[in-house]
Amino acid sequence: MSTDFDAIVVGSGISGGWAIKELTERGLKVLLVERGPNTTHGQDYIGEGKAPWELPYHGSIPEDVLNQEYAIQQQCYALDDATKQFFVNDRKHPYITKKDKPFSWIRGYQLGGRSLLWYRQSYRWSEMDFKSNKQDGHGVDWPIRYKDIAPWYDHVEKFAGISGSKEGLEQLPDGQFLPPMEMNCVEIEVKKQIEQQFPDRTMIIGRCAHLTEPTKEHLELGRGQCQSRDQCERGCSFGAYFSTLSATLPAARRTNNLTILTDSIAHSIVYDEGTNKATGVRIINAKTNVRSQVNARIIFLCASTLGSTQIMLNSKSERFPNGIANSSGYLGLNLMDHIFESGANAEYPGFKDKYFKGRRPNGIYIPRYHNVTSKDNRFLRGFGFQGGGKRPSWKRAKTLKGIGLDLKEQLRHPGPWTFSLGGFGEMLPDERNRVWLDNKLKDKWGIPILNIECKLRENELEMLKVMAEDAKEMLEASGMKNVKTYNNSAPPGLAIHEMGTARMGHDPTTSVLNKYNQAHDIPNLFVTDGSCMSSSACQNPSLTYMALTARAAANAVEMLQEGRL
Repeated sequence: MSTDFDAIVVGSGISGGWAIKELTERGLKVLLVERGPNTTHGQDYIGEGKAPWELPYHGSIPEDVLNQEYAIQQQCYALDDATKQFFVNDRKHPYITKKDKPFSWIRGYQLGGRSLLWYRQSYRWSEMDFKSNKQDGHGVDWPIRYKDIAPWYDHVEKFAGISGSKEGLEQLPDGQFLPPMEMNCVEIEVKKQIEQQFPDRTMIIGRCAHLTEPTKEHLELGRGQCQSRDQCERGCSFGAYFSTLSATLPAARRTNNLTILTDSIAHSIVYDEGTNKATGVRIINAKTNVRSQVNARIIFLCASTLGSTQIMLNSKSERFPNGIANSSGYLGLNLMDHIFESGANAEYPGFKDKYFKGRRPNGIYIPRYHNVTSKDNRFLRGFGFQGGGKRPSWKRAKTLKGIGLDLKEQLRHPGPWTFSLGGFGEMLPDERNRVWLDNKLKDKWGIPILNIECKLRENELEMLKVMAEDAKEMLEASGMKNVKTYNNSAPPGLAIHEMGTARMGHDPTTSVLNKYNQAHDIPNLFVTDGSCMSSSACQNPSLTYMALTARAAANAVEMLQEGRL
């Protein structure tokens, strides 16, 4: 294998997948470096389509294994025996967090990364989201606005395949959508009630990366229509949901410009002080511990927010003693995640003669309404709701009392309709929420492990309180019974939307990256995963990572061709 390439992309998740697609399609010879093992689309989805009785322990993982191997990962809803191969073993991949400032780092190390596990909700940010830092003084001003990224939202939506409805909402711009999934009868009724009684609130079907009607472009990549199995985290051989393995990787492979290195841990970036450029990546073979170096003209870090930041912090030189491209000192600061696990659940008393069709892998969405057209003095910024209506199936037997014929008779009839609303809120940038390398502790490959310190502050705590109140208010207004609120104040990290530790900004003294995701200090180093984010908004962020990555790749190639790198 050659050790010299036009570009090196570190990480193969959502951002890395888009980087390799865009760079190879523009003619660059690209090396993809992935720290985890190879994963083959379809073949390695070992739990796909299996019924509970076909899995050990009906899909559960024994408690002693959970606590020893997946102490952190078990907090994620998607971990079970059919998916555990897509999650890291926490014992083998340690990090440090404080009891009073806990952070739940959910990770997946394999070709495709967490693109195999994400929940696929795909929402654009609005002009309001890119302006909020400047307007209220938290964080630094974004160096871009909605108009800068809108064409790239178009670009990635068409390729990824995003289903959704056009609503004309200022705070949630419409996109290039495939036909939306359908709401069930209860959701249609709840939508009518909420919109009648709360004129500033709109309930829509979720916008998600599922092919409801594949286009010719999708079919040519071997992708097919969503089958409504709702087991997406196990992998989808149909390629119906967007992932690196189903979409961007096959697109990059067909250019014949891609080389892949799996089981290859990026240790650090090689820096040449004479040229002020990054010249390559130091790599450790995960199985043999053999060290090597690969070289390239440009480098894209897409190893996830904390993964990329760890690599940068570990890339030290005389010029950058505190990490590469860190002359500002802001590398590792302003860690954010979305706040959630606050809302309400209830029973809907009607439609007892109706049931839903299939297992739709999607729910409803209520876009942000606080601090949109009028100011709410209780907190800054806002939140949206995700949720939906359903009838419990035979699986509710786990919680019912009874045995034998009596229990079976209960299960012959579906349970009552239930409805849930769970908030997802914005977390403000705060320099006290940070990560740094440990001075003493290293992992099995000799890389300093991360210390993570992150805490919800007053604004987030107030927002969580209002989420539960608003959810209760809407469910009661919709005629629900037995409305129960919850506010679990989940630790940061558990929303799996971590971002912000190598933020974009205008000023090199207060930010790490410029408007093209290019390091202020080093022109041929680009960072396009969640670490680049200057704020968090309240929408799921993956669609924005895709758009920023595609935009950065196009600009990088243009600069390379013009001799500006």
